[in-house]
Amino acid sequence: MPAKSYRDAIREALREEMKRDERVFIMGEEVGVWGGTYAVTRGLYDEFGDKRVKDTPISEAAIVGTAVGAAMGGLRPVAELMTINFSLIAIDQIVNNAAKVHYMFGGQITAPVVVRTAAGWGQLAATHSQSFEAWFASLPGLIVVMPATPYDAKGLLKTAIRSDNPVMFIEHSRLYGVTGEVPDGDYTIPFGRSDVKRTGKDLTIITYSRMLYPSLSAADKLAGDGIQAEVIDLRSLRPLDMEPVYASVQKTHRALIVEEDWVSGGMGAEIAARIGKESFDFLDAPVERIGVADAPLPYAKNLEALAIPNEQQVIDQARQMVDGRVQGRRE
Repeated sequence: MPAKSYRDAIREALREEMKRDERVFIMGEEVGVWGGTYAVTRGLYDEFGDKRVKDTPISEAAIVGTAVGAAMGGLRPVAELMTINFSLIAIDQIVNNAAKVHYMFGGQITAPVVVRTAAGWGQLAATHSQSFEAWFASLPGLIVVMPATPYDAKGLLKTAIRSDNPVMFIEHSRLYGVTGEVPDGDYTIPFGRSDVKRTGKDLTIITYSRMLYPSLSAADKLAGDGIQAEVIDLRSLRPLDMEPVYASVQKTHRALIVEEDWVSGGMGAEIAARIGKESFDFLDAPVERIGVADAPLPYAKNLEALAIPNEQQVIDQARQMVDGRVQGRRE
């Protein structure tokens, strides 16, 4: 399979779906000539014209509200928001319109809208360095996905565009340049299907989005110490596929959750609660969580780096958890 960037994989999914279904169109700030904030839609305006790639005013409420209306009318809009921070401006349209249409109309009308947005940091300061996936994943009526690899990004976006449900498709600004194998042509990945990215027998690491990479790197280094960590990429946060997690914990007896969100109220809290309920008898240690420091993210580059989870934190926490096994708690 050819190697493609995360950015190119998403653009490829958009292009293929626009060719496949004339109802699909893109809208957002500067998605046309400029190709959007992260150049994901670059070239699509020239290929499909301004009726299918529509620049909008700087109003997230208007972008999502218009997209929801278009979806209710039978179209398949893909609305781009510059960052997930700006989803707050469209929170009513997402929470009370898109997520509730199917319910409020007794299933007679749906809103198959995809809201593409990006999480991620890089000296953007407190109000532009937040991650709200746990908020959206708590809402019945929304599907929430956060792909980490180019392969997953393309397959999940194609599934999102074809879905009859509203989808929050959350990318990551620090993943756009990441490359990986992506097949040419059509394929989809079902929602609610976690993926075991690395197998192991001593510890289960559960993660998603960009935190997959420090988790995999940490697992490689832990292997040098004789600790085999299994790494599971959730990919989809609602629906949340926990079966591979339960199966892994039954084997490893330890669970470490790594997320790029605040630990208080983050996705890790939900995951830990489910593990505690379904896998309690198999645990030899408390479920541990690593997340962003519980404070507004600072602007200073060195302080920002200290606040965000990293490979060494994963290594240190994993070693601490596995020490109990080494000392003979379970053989």
